[in-house]
Amino acid sequence: MPFSTAMLTQLSYLVAAALFILGLKRMSSPLTAVSGVRWAGAGMLLATIATFAFVSGALQINLVLMLTAVAVGGIIAWVSGKRVAMTDMPQMIALYNGMGGGAAAAIAAVELYRGAETNLVHLAMAVIGGFIGSVSFSGSLIAFAKLQGLIKKSLRFGGQKIVNLVILLAAVAFGVMIVAGYDSGLPAVTLFFVCALLLGIAMTLPIGGADMPVVISLYNALTGLAVGFEGFVLDNAAMIIAGTVVGAAGTLLTQLMAKAMNRSLGNVLFANFGETSSGGGTVTGTQKAIEASDAGVMMAYAQKVIIVPGYGLAVAQAQHKVWELAQLLIDHGVQVRFAIHPVAGRMPGHMNVLLAEAGVPYDLISDLDEINAEFETADVALVIGANDVVNPDARANKSSPIYGMPILNADKAKNVIVIKRGQGQGFSGIDNALFVLDQTRMLYGDAQAAVGQLIQAVKAAG
Repeated sequence: MPFSTAMLTQLSYLVAAALFILGLKRMSSPLTAVSGVRWAGAGMLLATIATFAFVSGALQINLVLMLTAVAVGGIIAWVSGKRVAMTDMPQMIALYNGMGGGAAAAIAAVELYRGAETNLVHLAMAVIGGFIGSVSFSGSLIAFAKLQGLIKKSLRFGGQKIVNLVILLAAVAFGVMIVAGYDSGLPAVTLFFVCALLLGIAMTLPIGGADMPVVISLYNALTGLAVGFEGFVLDNAAMIIAGTVVGAAGTLLTQLMAKAMNRSLGNVLFANFGETSSGGGTVTGTQKAIEASDAGVMMAYAQKVIIVPGYGLAVAQAQHKVWELAQLLIDHGVQVRFAIHPVAGRMPGHMNVLLAEAGVPYDLISDLDEINAEFETADVALVIGANDVVNPDARANKSSPIYGMPILNADKAKNVIVIKRGQGQGFSGIDNALFVLDQTRMLYGDAQAAVGQLIQAVKAAG
């Protein structure tokens, strides 16, 4: 029996979904991540081709508009992807997350505004997907603006949670009206989307930059879920499977990020998300400076050096210099490792991406659980632009806002060298007890310049 157009379409979507899953699986390892991206990309290309090749006659009138949109979007993505700096990658990811959520919300809006959907389940799916997609869209845009520096301060005020709850309840109420058919016109649909968009903005405005890895991961999960729901509305198997997989992966990643910050997922979603505390006491002690020449000699004659990168490394674009320093130390017979905290940087995996770009071998990079026991045997821990993830107050000071947060045990190394721009607090505004410990020395200055000085010092040490 020959294949019908519908059968060929569904078969293509099934193959595309399998490629999505295999691609995501391969993305879980740095060794296979590049091929994973290609597999997933091939799946998306197949799904797109199938959609256009087997498009129904009713949709052919919009074929030119569809192709134009794909061409314009593809060109913009290609150009921006080529030009974006690695330091700007978090905000690009946030923006692209938002575009996915916005696309899902747009599908829901089309279905709801034209009122053609009579299936109650599909109608409910459209409302749920539209709500989640709208929240992800507006929230991701605010996250992008914060990371890009367009919004420099977090907006917090008394009763903020109550305001957010009122917006949420209003969106739910309008959604119920739409599904129940109480409103035959457009006002309920419009107000529903307005409330959903406002909720995304209201949720994200109070969040501090230190919480951005969790925010990006959360909105990634929401975008996936929204796409999955709209897949049900359109009876599109590829969208259902791809959205579900992305939503599940994003949810698991959000849980891992929250755990790495000692925050429950419920706390992330419904509590004081991203708020900082003025408590925690004042760190007593004096920061002690060191010259790059002395620090270089110390590392050149060490047996083991553990490098801890943070966002300051990304800002200074010092990853290539750091790898050059590591290679010099390795040539001197020094054992060098890189220690990565799950929430270091401004997005999940930010530091891993930067180090990979610089050519650092994967076997030299370890996460928190793998590397923490080795700090006690390290002669030097070199901290570059990291703050909260190495703050020992997270273990010892119950009044600290980050108490209980798993950290890298840099303070247990025999010597600690911290590269930092100045003596001020870190991005989260919390004093770091590591900086005043007896074995800690501060190398002040831009990370790239400071690492360059360390390279010259190591070379001079012979």
